[in-house]
Amino acid sequence: MYPEHVSRTTPQRAVDVHHPTPITPVVVQPAPLVPMQPGTVPAVASIVLPDGRVVTGYAITPVQPDPVATVKLAVSRAAVNTALGGVGFLAVCGGLLLLTSFIAALAAFIHQLIILAGVIFGGWIAVQVFSTRDHGSGTTVNIRKAIFKRNHFHS
Repeated sequence: MYPEHVSRTTPQRAVDVHHPTPITPVVVQPAPLVPMQPGTVPAVASIVLPDGRVVTGYAITPVQPDPVATVKLAVSRAAVNTALGGVGFLAVCGGLLLLTSFIAALAAFIHQLIILAGVIFGGWIAVQVFSTRDHGSGTTVNIRKAIFKRNHFHS
């Protein structure tokens, strides 16, 4: 329980224990309700509905909020013009950035269309060259076999 270097006969120090003092909560007593008459008696209005019923009640005027005081800020015309010019300059820069990116995307799209047309046309040419079908019209030249249909020369 005690460390080895501490003797068990060492006198203990006095410890002061502080206990908190409880605070009694304040009991709030509700104020007694006293009926009061309004300063002026409002006028009673009666309305006759189209079906003959009569509705009677007080006319209520809507509460108007206090008018907001307008404050004139002392801003110079040059400061306003500079701020508007900066906003305009940023808008133009953003528009030019969008325009250049649109042009680059359009150029890439056209480039891809040209490549696609080349692939399709090249495939069509390859099919025409390597096909073994004999079309009945036109000139067929096979130099190795010496066949010339137009001149009717056969070997």
